[in-house]
Amino acid sequence: MVEEEAKGVEIMAGEEAKGLDYIPEIILKKRKNRDELAFIRKKQLELGNFGKKKHKKVSDIKRPEDFVLEFRAKEIDLIRMKQRVKRPKSTPPPVKSNLVFIIRIQGGKSDMHPKTKRILNNLQLRSTFTGVFARATDSLFQKLLKVQPYVTYGYPNDKSVKDLIYKKGYTIIEGNPVPLTDNNIIEQALGEHKIFGIEDLVNEIARVGDHFREVMRFLGPLKLNKPTAGVLNRKKQVFSEGGDTGNREDKINDLINKLN
Repeated sequence: MVEEEAKGVEIMAGEEAKGLDYIPEIILKKRKNRDELAFIRKKQLELGNFGKKKHKKVSDIKRPEDFVLEFRAKEIDLIRMKQRVKRPKSTPPPVKSNLVFIIRIQGGKSDMHPKTKRILNNLQLRSTFTGVFARATDSLFQKLLKVQPYVTYGYPNDKSVKDLIYKKGYTIIEGNPVPLTDNNIIEQALGEHKIFGIEDLVNEIARVGDHFREVMRFLGPLKLNKPTAGVLNRKKQVFSEGGDTGNREDKINDLINKLN
């Protein structure tokens, strides 16, 4: 009996001597951080991102058929673009002036094909009711034909050029739009091309001079006023057929006067 008790004491002593397995402190810290991160993530998912609840209206949620319709609309936009270019009457019109003013008058983000959007962005027409001057070339008219449902354009006269630059002209300095109220700004940027003030700037645009490209890089796209009721018909038909889009030729000056 005494021997059995002695053996039991020895076994317990051996177990106490063995002790628990050693776990490095760095692993314990990682486990703690992982558990805390999992808890925080769980709460974020319950409350919404960054702890803020998001309330969505039923109308804001897109159904699968909405995505299908949007995709089809974009494909139709691309097909119509190709059809306009291939039509016999789609040959570029005879150039009546070296200067063209282009205005974006339609949005259509949801039904616009990426190729259409890319052309508008290249023309610096990223938003509706912005306008840019451009040199009249065959390649320009081909581009305008591709994005015809979204733009209107024509040949601005000297008065329109002057009014647009004086009222809407600006440049970008350190990421901020700066109105052309100080000729020093113009001289610093374009003085090497003998353009020292706003009058020189207007003249260079109106006659599409040798440094027209440099002037266009200096100017930002002109932000026009939104039209009042009745100015535009909100139709994607061409102007010659009673719509708003396409070539207005000299009639663009009437629209400039209403939007400037």
